[in-house]
Amino acid sequence: MTAMLAVATIALLAVMLMALIRALSGPTVFDRILAVNMFGTKTVLLIAVYGFLTGRPDFLDLSIFYALINFIGVIAVLKFVERVGENDEAEKS
Repeated sequence: MTAMLAVATIALLAVMLMALIRALSGPTVFDRILAVNMFGTKTVLLIAVYGFLTGRPDFLDLSIFYALINFIGVIAVLKFVERVGENDEAEKS
């Protein structure tokens, strides 16, 4: 079971690296936001797997809290981008 969790941790780190690369090189703002959201989701999974790997399931509380912060943060950034886009369109008219 420990080996399986270790492999899952390595796979999560690899996917997080790919998401980080996508966030840095995304062609549009929305691609970057989506990549950052995916990075946050994988971080939640990594915290949970690490908690089970070390025998501390109380890390699940931390991962749930981080998931909530990730969700609220992405919604806030999307609202900000939406407002900036509205202001840019108003200035062009």
